Amino acid sequence: MFEVARLAGVSHQTVSRVINKSKDVSEPTRRKVEEAIRQLGYRPSNSARALASSHSRTIGLVAGGVSLFGPVSTITAIETVARSHGLFMSVMMVNEAACTLHGFQELCGTFLEQNVDAFIFITPTDTMFQAACQVNVTQPRIVVTSTHGSMSIEEALSHNPGSDRVALTGIDQWGAIQQVARQLVQLGHRRVLYMAGPPEWRDASTRLASWWKACARYHVKTAVVHARSWESAESYTLMNHLIDQRGMNGTSMPTAVVTANDNQAVGVARSLQEHGLRIPQDVSLVGFDDIPTVDNLNPPLSTVRPRFEELGTATMRQLLAILHQGQPVEFPTTRHGVGLIQADVVPRRSLGRAVRRS
Repeated sequence: MFEVARLAGVSHQTVSRVINKSKDVSEPTRRKVEEAIRQLGYRPSNSARALASSHSRTIGLVAGGVSLFGPVSTITAIETVARSHGLFMSVMMVNEAACTLHGFQELCGTFLEQNVDAFIFITPTDTMFQAACQVNVTQPRIVVTSTHGSMSIEEALSHNPGSDRVALTGIDQWGAIQQVARQLVQLGHRRVLYMAGPPEWRDASTRLASWWKACARYHVKTAVVHARSWESAESYTLMNHLIDQRGMNGTSMPTAVVTANDNQAVGVARSLQEHGLRIPQDVSLVGFDDIPTVDNLNPPLSTVRPRFEELGTATMRQLLAILHQGQPVEFPTTRHGVGLIQADVVPRRSLGRAVRRS
């Protein structure tokens, strides 16, 4: 740093300010310092900066659900914002099904050895969410979660004496399901099948709770099929069984099927079409997540598009605010203390008007 300062004809404090992107440096001076840095091939030592400032400028991120589109999109946005602020991301992927509080604590211990400044936890399941709220760390943390599950937000935070340094973010899945139900009713659907996701996932719990509420509100008659996974192979099998069962009982099919994610919708679509049921002429179909390629199904799938990238950006900005490096995020909606990012219904050709059945 002193060599850069000498070449640029400035103080080493000015070089430090340029490196840390301070606004208190004139543009001509900044350009001189950056040119000196380029000529000398200087790279700041993060460990030295950490010793000098007591801050590592490193964020520890623990993420579950990384085999799915949503968490990966959110992590990408988080990392982009962190990098733009000169922060480093240290990431660990977790098997959400096998996660325990003890294992979660060990992961965080590894991060503490790196002297991380803060944590971000992406917690799709109840077990991960509970661990993220109760893990013994003093650094600020952001927990990305859903509003409903087997453990309430309030109960999880009640076990954390440092809950004032915990912020919660997520997607407004409750509101999205309400939008789906409203559109179905406007199209005349009053008998709708809902395929729920695995119950240990908070996304699935939130979507299902909202679905029950919406059906009561709009007087929709519904049946719920409970899946144990998000996979299309299981939804295909479940739908085959339901169609065969209704055929043997002489029970008519619902006018629409809503699935808790797009993978399930793919399996349901295959089953319907193999049984000679047309989408949407005989049965409409709606998914959730708007994963790549569903707009190219036959017919293109109506679905919910969560703003995953916006969630990642807001999560990182909220953490920066806690670290006194920015202003708090103003979320459009907050439920149960979770700052929520909007999700939008994307109508495509798999959703049509309800067919009249005797």
